[in-house]
Amino acid sequence: MKYRKQSSVFLLLIMLMLASCSKAPDQAQVKPYSFTFDPFLDTLQQRSFLYFWEATNPRNGLTNDRTPTKAFASIAANGFGMTCYLVGAERGWISRQQAAERTLTTLEFFWNAPQNGNSTGVTGYKGFFYHFLDMDTGERFKNIELSTIDTGLLLMGMLSAQTYFDGNTSQETRIRALVDSIYRRVDWQWFAPRPPVLSMGWHPEQGFNSGDWRGYNEAMLLYVLAFASPTHPISPEAWKLWTKEYLWTTYRNQEHVNFGPLFGHQYSHVWIDFRGIKDEYMQAKGIDYFENSRRATYANWEYCKANPGKWKDYGAEIWGLTACDGPKDTIAIYSGTPTKFTSYNARGAAQGYIVDDGTIAPTSAGGSIAFAPDICIPALKAMRAKYGDKLFSRYGFVDAFNPSYTFGAGNEQGWFDVDYLGIDQGPIVLMIENYRNDFVWNLMKKNPYVVDGLKKAGFVGGWLK
Repeated sequence: MKYRKQSSVFLLLIMLMLASCSKAPDQAQVKPYSFTFDPFLDTLQQRSFLYFWEATNPRNGLTNDRTPTKAFASIAANGFGMTCYLVGAERGWISRQQAAERTLTTLEFFWNAPQNGNSTGVTGYKGFFYHFLDMDTGERFKNIELSTIDTGLLLMGMLSAQTYFDGNTSQETRIRALVDSIYRRVDWQWFAPRPPVLSMGWHPEQGFNSGDWRGYNEAMLLYVLAFASPTHPISPEAWKLWTKEYLWTTYRNQEHVNFGPLFGHQYSHVWIDFRGIKDEYMQAKGIDYFENSRRATYANWEYCKANPGKWKDYGAEIWGLTACDGPKDTIAIYSGTPTKFTSYNARGAAQGYIVDDGTIAPTSAGGSIAFAPDICIPALKAMRAKYGDKLFSRYGFVDAFNPSYTFGAGNEQGWFDVDYLGIDQGPIVLMIENYRNDFVWNLMKKNPYVVDGLKKAGFVGGWLK
């Protein structure tokens, strides 16, 4: 205790350095100093944050799915955005008051928007929300589905706000109450027509989708939320069925639970710190889900380095496959061979899953910074240095690019997206923050719903003790 009373900044720094050195590195948790305080991360993070601040309707808080193209709001982008506001307040890009006002506007909209089984004129049903909404009216966009996973991503953003805004002002008190009401309204049992697992979607025109959430992907957070519901929980037995269909195998020298697109290894980790906590499945494997995502990131990197498709610019510093925009749905002659290119697609590389047309998404590396900073940060720097303003501009990185696609006017030097996507900008902002100071992770460790849901899924050890 006596050392804490020293006024010398020098002594304090020495203590911090010694404390850091005394901790044994555990599954790539050591953060390189030069990367953590890199000004490039400041620029990338702040520009990516600006997407959510400027591409959101200030009247209702709905965030555009993409910009500059104006199409529809994405409730998943709203979830990422609500947590990004908190990072913005912490970083000083906006004030706490501004973050609270935008958050409250968003919550008031989602709480008061019409919820019923009609096919039009509604925003959601049974507490869930439609995947896409009209940016102005907030009503269901065309015939899009009522979505479990997108509602889950929205709720995680809301719960982060509930935990962050802990003041006694009427505004912050209202934020906490609205989040609680919205979360408690969700009828998870209704969305499990083949209990206990959750269905992926529902349409008023034909009912539930045939697909259920089974096997490893981005939906871990969904089950955590469904188990913890104080009003309509589903049975934790669903977790056994979820893990039963995991594909544990070695791909590109990395033994892990395989899933092709990197977003599946990122989204749940944006909010939940899986370091050191394990469910029954991972206890048997001897690793945790953080380590699993680290290995998946390296496997993606190794695939791109090997470059079996012989795509232009692929290598150790230009890499990254995940769901993203693409140049066009077409077949073109590449290297003398008819080759299929696609627009938006779930690109990825894993055992039994290769979807690759030469399109790289910066969010692949950006959303995995916390797992593998040594390969992710150099990749992002290399992309910016090589392609400049075509790839990196007002909101950071555009969604995707394809140096191999040189077909058609304007693509002589390759195809570069014109849009930024909210669901890809969000993980960049939030995983940089987690890498730097564990901010989002530490916030969610204080949320009783998240903690309860993890315990009911069978997670033990680590910070859950």
